[in-house]
Amino acid sequence: MTRKITAAALIACAVICRAATINDTTLDNSGINNHDHSACVDDSINPQKEAILSEITVQGLTGTQRIKDASSPFTVIAPKQLRDMSGTNIVDVISRTPGLAQISTGTGIAKPVIRGLGFNRVVVVEQGIRQEGQQWGDEHGLEVDGEGVHSVEILKGPASLMYGSDAIAGVMILHPEHSLPENTMQVKTGGEYQSNTNLGKYLLGFAGNAAAGKTTNLLWNWHYTGKSAQDYENRHDGKVGNSWFYEHSLQGMLGIEGKWGHSMMRLSNVNFKPGIVGEEDAYQRVIHTKVVNNSLWNIGKGRLKTIIGYQRNFRREYEEDEVALAMKLHTVNYDVKYDFAPLWEGMRMSYGIGGMWQQNVNEGEETLIPNYKLFDFGTFLTATQQLNKWHLSGGIRFDNRNLSELDREGTRLPGKSLSAVTGSIGAVYNINERMNIRLNTARGFRAPTVSEMYSDGVHEGSVQYEIGNTSLNPEHSWQTDLGFDYTSHIFSIQASLFYNRIDNYIFLTRLADVVTDGYDTYQYVQGDASLAGGELSVDVHPTQALHIQNSFCFVSGRKLHNSNDDDRWLPMMPPARWNCDIRYNFKDFAGGLCRRSFICANMEYNLRQNHYYAVDDTETATPDYALFNLSAGMDLHLFGHNCIELSVCCQNLFNKVYQSHLSRLKYVDTPDGHGYHAMGRNFCIKAYMPIDIHF
Repeated sequence: MTRKITAAALIACAVICRAATINDTTLDNSGINNHDHSACVDDSINPQKEAILSEITVQGLTGTQRIKDASSPFTVIAPKQLRDMSGTNIVDVISRTPGLAQISTGTGIAKPVIRGLGFNRVVVVEQGIRQEGQQWGDEHGLEVDGEGVHSVEILKGPASLMYGSDAIAGVMILHPEHSLPENTMQVKTGGEYQSNTNLGKYLLGFAGNAAAGKTTNLLWNWHYTGKSAQDYENRHDGKVGNSWFYEHSLQGMLGIEGKWGHSMMRLSNVNFKPGIVGEEDAYQRVIHTKVVNNSLWNIGKGRLKTIIGYQRNFRREYEEDEVALAMKLHTVNYDVKYDFAPLWEGMRMSYGIGGMWQQNVNEGEETLIPNYKLFDFGTFLTATQQLNKWHLSGGIRFDNRNLSELDREGTRLPGKSLSAVTGSIGAVYNINERMNIRLNTARGFRAPTVSEMYSDGVHEGSVQYEIGNTSLNPEHSWQTDLGFDYTSHIFSIQASLFYNRIDNYIFLTRLADVVTDGYDTYQYVQGDASLAGGELSVDVHPTQALHIQNSFCFVSGRKLHNSNDDDRWLPMMPPARWNCDIRYNFKDFAGGLCRRSFICANMEYNLRQNHYYAVDDTETATPDYALFNLSAGMDLHLFGHNCIELSVCCQNLFNKVYQSHLSRLKYVDTPDGHGYHAMGRNFCIKAYMPIDIHF
């Protein structure tokens, strides 16, 4: 039951947004924030927090800015929300957010979709750098440990201005855990159980902040997470074979901070092993290693930020314990940004350069994409200006992507060099203290991926033969967003509309009656397209304890210049969705031992998807369905300041048999010819216990 945290949704979110107690909190990728550290902060509802929460600062499209001044649409998901909700991965947890969906392969793999666009059109930023893990694949999930995610920021719309090629749909920023106050240590432990898959998860961690001199502090934060799940089941299919998965991850941080700034070194290693549904005795093994240095120096009234990181994604696909496909992807990310001192009152500017170097090496018997090297370079300038009730923002960026040394089993392939200029301009008008209107226009750019241009082989994970297209051109988009929000002590509303025109939209289509090596054959093609839609959220809180929130989101994606009904709609478009949450927050009881107690009922209604890509049965229509969920939780204070966070939930309360339109298992061959259905009823219980030690 996710919620938007904006100036217009204050009171509904105050009970779960710990950052609301901070007068000027920045959600950035450094993890430096000495205010927001305890999982057991007693954040009772307070109407006075309206003005405070509006000062929360986010990354935004043109750099760090306050929520109320941001012209581009985005959502912030707070820490307590993440821990109150259950899912099999971080995307599954947040996928009910308006405007967000997921492409799923069973219970272990999920990819984010923002306003109908997914795959390489969504950039995921974790530990300050973009996650690179062969994300072009349908069944390639995020190799990210959700337990290390403090909060999530979702930027909707072209974000090429800040993140370069591929951010044509938007950006999902996974913020790391914040640092503790000085001279504090924290031991963390927790676990989760889910009944449908017998999923078991446990967490062990240790963090601290110790003075290492008069002006310098030593910071650390380490944790280990283990997770395993068996095959899921539902009333129609019974046990869905080979839908199990295992995951183990280690994440650590060591850093220093002082008046001069901070420097932090982060390490993570995720070891993920999922089965491949539809392929007996087939599975994947993915090991993703990441090392990142994130530093900031205060230079006069300006700030210099530098990020450099290395990632290695080692992905293998097995058939009967024999390696069929093996790819090692090495990535070096770099980013340098300078925030200038204000040139005059209300004026802020930032300049930066960034990009990545990448190399792919094939080591398996089969070769789906060739070996290659890639170098990205981008430079950008952004500015914001406050003029009375107006807040203006904009910027411009230049990108170049060079693809070289392509080699397929000894055969050299031609490289490519692509360049683009992108930009954004937006404005927010504060009609009064409670009402704002926003307008933003952005230009996006996405270079074709190596898989889209050079694929030629069997993709075991997708159970299909894929063929690339070397004649593909880059995608270019123009998106316009219009937003409105209003808030009062008992009512808030947020509405946004968007239109996105994409030239040279790339998609995968099935070749009629073509079977290669026993697999259906698909090829990448492109054409002009448009997407239009919006989100509406209405939150009514007649009392401080009762919150009734409704949200509705929809997107329609269609090809331009096509009149054929079968060929009119874009593939993989999520259906319109209505979410309703009714939440009641109890007063503290049992002498203050039980705090932040709540019970929540949720209904998720997905409308029928009739707008599907029907050429050669690539997609089929999906009927409507409604899911009902219940959840409850509390903070149990048995140890003074420290507490145990408890939450329980029942997902799919009535054991509904359904298929998500974006589920890849909908098209897996089954005895009845209709693919596999989603998970049935699932009971979840979570416990999280941080123990603060002051010295």
